Amino acid sequence: MKAIDINCDVGEGIATEIELMPFISSCSIACTGHAGSIETIDKSIRLAMLNNVKIGAHPSFPDRENFGRKFLTMPAKSLQKSLEFQINLLQKRVALHGKTINHIKAHGALYNAMAVDEAIAQIFINACQNTVKNVLLYVPFQSKIAALALQHNIPIKYEAFIDRQYNNNLTLVSRSLPNAVIKNPKKAFEHIYAIMVENKVSTILNKKVSIKADTFCIHGDNVKALHILKYITRQLKENDIIIE
Repeated sequence: MKAIDINCDVGEGIATEIELMPFISSCSIACTGHAGSIETIDKSIRLAMLNNVKIGAHPSFPDRENFGRKFLTMPAKSLQKSLEFQINLLQKRVALHGKTINHIKAHGALYNAMAVDEAIAQIFINACQNTVKNVLLYVPFQSKIAALALQHNIPIKYEAFIDRQYNNNLTLVSRSLPNAVIKNPKKAFEHIYAIMVENKVSTILNKKVSIKADTFCIHGDNVKALHILKYITRQLKENDIIIE
């Protein structure tokens, strides 16, 4: 049987997380940069442990006002210090529960920025190296952060999105545009199945573009997230693919 990892960003105030957890295999917990608190972090850790879900850190630009979805221009040292604080906080809370961090995945504008900006990607690499060892990074395919991580011998998993449309250059279609978010379960499955089987994604302009993915993300704030996960789980099972 083939196996895939399905991840979800949690600890962001989404009420449906308890329902989503049984259908995913890894989660990335907001660690106060764009959302979250000690209480929400601990709640997410306990929920992940209950469902045997791998735990990761989900740092971002320190911008709770814009939920980390706006690019911040800030000194490199300040950004690195903030990221190190966020990662260390999550790491300490996880350790208190007798667990370790499986991965680190950036959030929102930071995730998008370090995909194309080598300087931002290097700041992120520095923060990771100063806080944790032998931890996976979830990164976009053919991104600056992926290339830098490999240069620094940091293990990675290429990530693709279950419920987001892609542009021809493999960036995500802006949420401000119509049809940026996939809400139809059948379409979501067809979207990721093509990535798994063909290493291709159909872009918003209906062009087939090469892509690789080891982990697939579902957004908890997608109103159809639970319906999508239930449908995908059934379809994967029918195609001898398990989630782990």
